[in-house]
Amino acid sequence: MARYLAKRAVISLLTLWLVSTITFFLMFMVPGGPFLAEKTPSAATLEALNKKYGLDQPVPVQYKNYMLNLLKGEMGESIKQRGRTVQDIISSGFKVSAKLGGIAILVAVSIGIPLGCIAALNRGKWLDNLIILIATTGIAIPSFVVSTVLMIIFSVKLDLLPTYGLSSWKHYILPVISLSFYPTAYISRLMRSSMLEVLGQDYMRTARAKGLSQSKSLFKHALRNAVLPVVTYLGPLLAYTLTGSFIVERIFTIPGLGNEFISSIINRDYTMIMGTTIFLAFLIITMNLLVDIAYTIIDPRIKLK
Repeated sequence: MARYLAKRAVISLLTLWLVSTITFFLMFMVPGGPFLAEKTPSAATLEALNKKYGLDQPVPVQYKNYMLNLLKGEMGESIKQRGRTVQDIISSGFKVSAKLGGIAILVAVSIGIPLGCIAALNRGKWLDNLIILIATTGIAIPSFVVSTVLMIIFSVKLDLLPTYGLSSWKHYILPVISLSFYPTAYISRLMRSSMLEVLGQDYMRTARAKGLSQSKSLFKHALRNAVLPVVTYLGPLLAYTLTGSFIVERIFTIPGLGNEFISSIINRDYTMIMGTTIFLAFLIITMNLLVDIAYTIIDPRIKLK
């Protein structure tokens, strides 16, 4: 285990370095700058601002300085939100996104896994076809379409639910449904396929032949093996959802990390772009590692090497 974790740590560091490097140079290849979106400043003002944030130096020098500061745990100060560091913005935004994303993941797992099992146990029947139809629809429709439709129906037409902020439990309903709709559909499809494969295995037929009831064979043998592909999917899903769906947060005006990331791109806030990108990459790597470890708990036959 220790050897495996050490190997994964090295690979993770290399991955973070590659993500940081590619993002940094691509960011400077995009036309425009952080101060051109505002009223055009004078040449002297523009020169002073570039000097303050080190943007007057060659890109390779800026890259070297950024990496050295990053090794010290410093991501710099936001160019647009002056007086606030990138770490402070990420910390405050992540708390909001994590709460919203955590609820969405619980909803997706709680609904998706049972739906997949029900569809597999009723293969070819009308209930199976209905679940497949709903799951296919959920996978095909983008989250911003789901958000817009829900907003029109429940806020504009029926005037039942609010459309912005997170000040009460009602404010969570529409964003959570929008965030969890796609993963719920995907998990149900994934669980159905995996469950059908497991139910066709020899050990399942042997268990039923020995007189084990369907419910016991399902929960004791089938579910534990069929859920492994879902666990694999939960790794990246946790990372992306915990940082918040960028579009959903933007639509519902939620002050989360996703909203900050989109704003940083629009405003060419270089330090925020780098900080949020590195943070997201770190989350994905960490979640994938936790999924690998969870594998060994669910199925002891799997060994970490």
